[in-house]
Amino acid sequence: MQEAKEHDIRPVFVHMPYLVNLASADKRLFERSVGSLIDGLKRCAQIGAPFLILHVGSAPDPDKGLKQMSKGIGRALTRVSNDVKLLLENTAGSGNELGHDFRQLREIINGVGRSKRIGIVLDTAHAFAAGYDLRTRDSVGNTISEFDRIVGLNRLFLIHLNDSKTDCGSRRDRHWHIAKGKIGRGMSHILQHEALQHLPFIMETPRKDLKEDQMNMKMVRRLIGRL
Repeated sequence: MQEAKEHDIRPVFVHMPYLVNLASADKRLFERSVGSLIDGLKRCAQIGAPFLILHVGSAPDPDKGLKQMSKGIGRALTRVSNDVKLLLENTAGSGNELGHDFRQLREIINGVGRSKRIGIVLDTAHAFAAGYDLRTRDSVGNTISEFDRIVGLNRLFLIHLNDSKTDCGSRRDRHWHIAKGKIGRGMSHILQHEALQHLPFIMETPRKDLKEDQMNMKMVRRLIGRL
């Protein structure tokens, strides 16, 4: 956090481990997942990070899994009273993944009681793979409008900006370089959408070295007209 302060990097987002699964019907895994979430919320407060990101879990029975998610989140938020916001990340919908549909995200939030401490991080590659078209100006607008109608833009705190190596609706989570994947030029419309201008964007593109990060950053700057 000291380096973040020195370089004025804010806000800071912390990501929960991927093995956490609050949707699990396995009692032992569920209890461990709740414990990990409680620890994560406490640590974020200790280091001054305002946001904690949690992947929506997986379950063979969506209805039961979503209720488990709400139950686990509610228990953790009750145990930890601080200002850290928990952000649910949408998924691509691979296998038994939950959270690929905006309505499922809303159901989890409603199940906790629409707590003000819960928000969303929208991953563009995940949304695209889940079937939300992001390739054109109109399709980006439609997807953002649908999110607003179902979940609410007031719940959106971060964009994970990633192109997709797989087709729309593929349900396969494969991040790719900005504007070089199946979303392509649609990345420009995401970056320039007026409803997202106040939000931070974080890239999670593939990397072998720093050059690939620089390549993706250069493309982002070009797409928003800063090059």
